[in-house]
Amino acid sequence: MAEEIDLIGVGSPVVDLLARVEDAFVEDLEGGKGGMELVDDLALEDMVSSLDNEPDVAPGGSAGNTAYAAARLGTKVAFLGKLGNCEAANFYKERFSSIGADVSRFKHGEVPNARCLSLVTPDSERTMRTDLGAAMTLSPDEISAKDFEGVRHVHKEGYLAFNRDLMNKVLDSAHEAGCTTSFDMASFEVVKASEDVMGQWLKDHVDIVFANEDEASAFFPDLGKDYEAMAKSFSELCDVAAVKLGKEGSLIAKDGEVTFVDPVVVDQALDTTGAGDYWAGGFLNAWLRGKDLAECGRYGSILGAEVVQVLGASLSEDRWSELRGDLG
Repeated sequence: MAEEIDLIGVGSPVVDLLARVEDAFVEDLEGGKGGMELVDDLALEDMVSSLDNEPDVAPGGSAGNTAYAAARLGTKVAFLGKLGNCEAANFYKERFSSIGADVSRFKHGEVPNARCLSLVTPDSERTMRTDLGAAMTLSPDEISAKDFEGVRHVHKEGYLAFNRDLMNKVLDSAHEAGCTTSFDMASFEVVKASEDVMGQWLKDHVDIVFANEDEASAFFPDLGKDYEAMAKSFSELCDVAAVKLGKEGSLIAKDGEVTFVDPVVVDQALDTTGAGDYWAGGFLNAWLRGKDLAECGRYGSILGAEVVQVLGASLSEDRWSELRGDLG
C-alpha cells in the first residue's frame, strides 16, 4: 500500500523569477505596484528583458510554497498541478523530489511551464506578474477523487478561483475522497473576482481558511478594520479561520472564539514573497500533528518571519535543520 500523504497542495506549479527593482520600474507597469496580475509570455519576457540584472530563479506558486514549507518540517506532501514541457518544469519537479515529496500526481502539459516575475521594491513589497503557461491548461476532466487517494488534507490556493470549473472539480473530488481541506485566499484581486461564489465555497467545502488583512477586508467590506470580527465571521463559514496581520500578529478563530498570536519580529524584512504561504505551511504542519490552534499559529508566525529575511521563498539547508530542531 502506498505511503499516506499528509498534505497535497493544489495549484499552479510556478517557477519564480525574483528581481530587486526601484519603485519607478513597477510604477510604469500596467496595473501599477503591488498584488498579482496575469500576463502572457510575451509581456513577461518584455519585463524580464528590461531588468538591469538577470533574476534569481526558484520554485514557487502559493500552494507549492506552502507544501514545500510543510515538507521541510517533516510533513509528507504531494502536489497536484500541471507542469510544462521545458527545463523550468524539470527544475520544479526535481526540487520537490529532492525533499522526499510525492511527485507522481503532477500532470504534464505541452506548453512551457508557468512563471512569475516577482519584483521587490526597496520597501520589501512585491509586485507580481504571472504567465500561467501549462498550469492554465489543467482541465477539470483531468481531476478525480483518485488524485486524492491516501491523502489526509488538501490545501488549495486562491488563484484556482480564476478557473471556477476547475475549482469546483477539485473541491468535489477532495470531498469525495474524504479529505479535510484548507484554502488560502491568495490576493484581494482573487476575493473581488470571486465574491459571488467564495462564501459558498468556504461554507460547503473548506475546513480552514487563510486570509491576510487585505483579503479579509475585501471579503468583509462592511467591517472596516475590525479584524477580530472578520476572524469570527470567517469561523461561522469554516471550522477554523486564520487572519494574518503581518507585523501585528495574527488571529485564529474557531466556533466564534478568537486567539491572538504574537508576531515574530525581525530586524529587517528583505522580501515578503511567500510569507503568507510559509505561514500556512507552518500552521498546517502543526495542525496535522494535533497541536492546539495557538501553537499552530506560532509555527506559522515563525516560518513567515523566516522567509521575509531572504530573497524569494527559499531558506538555507542549515536554517531548515535548525527550525526542525526548534519546532520538534
